Amino acid sequence: MEVIRTDIEGVVIIRPRVFTDARGYFFESYSKREFDEKVRPVNFVQDNESCSTRGVMRGLHFQRPPFTQSKLVRCVKGAVLDVAVDIRKGSPTYGRHVAVELTEDNHLQFFVPRGFAHGFAVLSDVAVFQYKCDEFYHPEADGGISILDSSLGIDWHLDPADAILSDKDTRHPLLADFDSPFDIGTELY
Repeated sequence: MEVIRTDIEGVVIIRPRVFTDARGYFFESYSKREFDEKVRPVNFVQDNESCSTRGVMRGLHFQRPPFTQSKLVRCVKGAVLDVAVDIRKGSPTYGRHVAVELTEDNHLQFFVPRGFAHGFAVLSDVAVFQYKCDEFYHPEADGGISILDSSLGIDWHLDPADAILSDKDTRHPLLADFDSPFDIGTELY
């Protein structure tokens, strides 16, 4: 696997080695040994999957301490624009984001550390999205910032006015009105 560093420390894109032949393709989607060596030791404890249609936007989500989560995400069918926003107070990259298009064809994965809000927009007719988490889901620790916050400068590759959002995601605050539970000292993993 190739690890592609981004402009924000700790946020990485992973390109697996894909083997193709007349039968199709094969790749190792996750190896704890290789991930721990090339990215950082992480103990993933929960796998999730969602299926969404074109125009669905989910996020920007995180879990508050002490239940913070790192995520390793990928799109196994269709295409999404996936985004991580730094929400660590005092961070030199606070409010900045990294965006990557994840597709069933490029097989890229995206590692989103603790201290970041995460979300995605569905760019294909249907997208099946999978992610590994290093902490179990705790509904009482749910948090978010508005996925429609224009101050974040995210080009979602679709018109946010036409976005399909959950009721919960329409109620998240803008970054300017947000009191982050994370600081620069937050452990990223």
